[in-house]
Amino acid sequence: MQYMSSGPFLIFIAAILWALDGILRRSLFGLPPVTIVFFEHLIGLILISPFLFRAWKGEKLNKHEWGAIGLVALFSGVLGTLFFTTALLKVNFIQFSVVFLLQKLQPLFAIFAAWLLLKERITRGYVAWAALALTAGYFVTFPNGLVNFSEGGAYVVAALYALLAAAAWGTSTAFSRYVLLNHSHTFVTGLRFLLTVPIALVFVFALGAAPTLGEITFVQYGTLALIAFSTGMAALWIYYRGLKHTRASVSTIVELAFPLTAIFIDYFLYGTVLAWTQYAAAVVLMFAMYRVALLNRE
Repeated sequence: MQYMSSGPFLIFIAAILWALDGILRRSLFGLPPVTIVFFEHLIGLILISPFLFRAWKGEKLNKHEWGAIGLVALFSGVLGTLFFTTALLKVNFIQFSVVFLLQKLQPLFAIFAAWLLLKERITRGYVAWAALALTAGYFVTFPNGLVNFSEGGAYVVAALYALLAAAAWGTSTAFSRYVLLNHSHTFVTGLRFLLTVPIALVFVFALGAAPTLGEITFVQYGTLALIAFSTGMAALWIYYRGLKHTRASVSTIVELAFPLTAIFIDYFLYGTVLAWTQYAAAVVLMFAMYRVALLNRE
């Protein structure tokens, strides 16, 4: 019972770390996004490998679980991270917080995947609070509900990458929980990194970014290591521990702390001031997240 109540809290902590990740990731604007994705997972795999092989001795996956973790590696490890990084690196077209705020659409994909894969029942109470959270999230992103089509549509393109990241990560939430139901979070975290590295390497060559593999500077290696150790691998480990004891439909709402934290980072670090309607909607969004977290304890 203690884990059931602490699960959403651990997911909340992981979401905060992911918001901080954007600061580090955006400083690597000189590298192709796919190169960043490959190295952060390679370093993360090196860090977690001792724990992975220790856990592997007592764990065994069936073919369905291998398929699920493979999809997590593809959608969450590679595609989601790649789309998200691409959106963040478009610094001239889209605000830092908007990239994170668009993650509000992630629940739409997670709820469908959870219903399809995990047979999770969607209660009336969840639908009401989720609808409120999604509506508030929309107004947090767009002042007065108006979409920005300036800069020749570049803002919309950058936002589309963030939307694709939300779709990839939202779908992966259900697949991750499917594997976590019968396995430790350390084991699943390690496998996610183990499978993501070769898939990411394929993308590096497919997208013509192979020459950049040997052009990483010492400072960039340091930033990549910091991402892997803190906001990357560590945050995912915390997230999976919470997700193991939290329904996917609840988890995806609590994860909205991710974009909310970005609002404060955008203000204090980048000097971005949002409209008062966006701040009001953020308060509503936080309250809705709290109510959904209570559903998990019940």
